[in-house]
Amino acid sequence: QVRLVESGGGLVQAGGSLRLSCAASGRTFSGYTMGWFRQAPGKEREFVAAIIWSGGWTHYAESVKGRFTISRDNAKNTVALQMNDLKPEDTAAYYCAARAVLGQSIRASEYGYWGQGTQVTVSS
Repeated sequence: QVRLVESGGGLVQAGGSLRLSCAASGRTFSGYTMGWFRQAPGKEREFVAAIIWSGGWTHYAESVKGRFTISRDNAKNTVALQMNDLKPEDTAAYYCAARAVLGQSIRASEYGYWGQGTQVTVSS
């Protein structure tokens, strides 16, 4: 029903910026809540940011507040994560996810569709 493809990851020095994009295909994208999660080797996958269809509700992990911004362009079926002032602890594989059930969610278990991930590496 939904296919998600992330892009925009790469290597950046601490203090730099990256913009991740998630392209969604499928007619069911409309109305879906979208989220970004990340996972570093040996660590549990953690929530980063989420946004509902209208954009009226967004939520961020405490560790990225003030630095990351999630946005979506429903006409283009894309979701973006602007990451500023990157820190070495931000290094991880970042995943785009979609939730078919209506409403707000910051739990990975509530998201049914996932992209392949894009690697973000921040050097000190």
